[in-house]
Amino acid sequence: MSDPATGFDVPALRAQFPSLRAGYAHFDGPGGSQTPAPVAEAVAATMTSPLANRGRVSAAERRADDIVLAARAAVADLLGADPTGVVFGRSMTQLTYDMARTLAAGWGPGDEVVVTRLDHDANIRPWVQAARRVGAAVRWVDFDPATAELDLDGLAGVLSRRTRLVAVTAASNLVGTRPAVRTATDLAREAGALSYVDGVHETAHAPVDVAALGADFYACSPYKFLGPHCGVVAAAPALLETLHPDKLAPSSDAVPERFELGTLPYELLAGTTAAVDFLAGIAGSAGERRERLVASMTAVAAHEDRLRERIEAGLTALPGVTVYSRAARRTPTLLLEVAGVASPDVHRFLAERGVNAPAGSFYALEASRHLGLGDTGAVRVGLAPYIDDDDVDRLLAGLAALVESVPAAAAGR
Repeated sequence: MSDPATGFDVPALRAQFPSLRAGYAHFDGPGGSQTPAPVAEAVAATMTSPLANRGRVSAAERRADDIVLAARAAVADLLGADPTGVVFGRSMTQLTYDMARTLAAGWGPGDEVVVTRLDHDANIRPWVQAARRVGAAVRWVDFDPATAELDLDGLAGVLSRRTRLVAVTAASNLVGTRPAVRTATDLAREAGALSYVDGVHETAHAPVDVAALGADFYACSPYKFLGPHCGVVAAAPALLETLHPDKLAPSSDAVPERFELGTLPYELLAGTTAAVDFLAGIAGSAGERRERLVASMTAVAAHEDRLRERIEAGLTALPGVTVYSRAARRTPTLLLEVAGVASPDVHRFLAERGVNAPAGSFYALEASRHLGLGDTGAVRVGLAPYIDDDDVDRLLAGLAALVESVPAAAAGR
């Protein structure tokens, strides 16, 4: 049946995911989504077609070149970015380390960078390490553990004319908090600093407009939004022109190629284009791809939010369950604990019932510690477009069975 909140055909969408035939309910999307058949087919077709290094002479060269250009155009449509500012790499983490090393070449003692405790470590550690390597200072911005809201007043308080970069997440991969990114990037710009926005978690759940966010750099990962494992950074080409990363002497110095070390994985870029096209088709086929993507991701957000509200209502009815995802604006991602049960045991209990909801800090180490959960974290329930009401029923039934099995004394009841 169609989702009443969106009208898109959920069973038809699910039928395009071969992995779902195994019967599991996948609430592990924030760690990497399941893959629709058209994406896998695009990867396979590329690897079994004649390919060569990029060029415009032979058919194999043209095919490789066309794949790269098509992937840049697809990601640009997804993000509302300029395709000539789309950089591909092995992962968001790798690209962020590369950008940190490149930017830090212009920093020194007296300069400062700002990071937040809400972020995934991939948008913290590269900046911390790069800053310390050149003698720059690191300023931290906290979030309120009670509300999971980022302290924007605290951000304003640490900025100065010495600030060179502000790293902030568009959405927390641990608790789902969507901070006011535009406020953060405006504050950075007013201080004369650049902004680096981690959009890995956000891109999978809502329409993205990099210009509207005010982000100087926007990073994301196609494997979080139904694509293959690779990474993306989008920035204005004019900004990229000012940066000079270490590179091999014979490799292109053109933007964005100067940031892409070695031969690109053509098959993964073809899969990325296929993933963007798949997303664009969720809400229909009318209009240009950017229009269809905005409509589709708006529909995805409505579908996921309806299911999130169902889960939250179900969790409220379960004694001994603590939910840490409390921000006013948040993705369909819930971090929770069950009193009297270690989170890895919750993970195992649900997995035995065909429900994948893993436990951990999920590389959001600072956030997990700030919540009082240490390095072990808690159980994360994350939605994706292919999750349906039956999946939610199974999740809630599994948690209810677990809570019922916990002795009252152990649960603190």
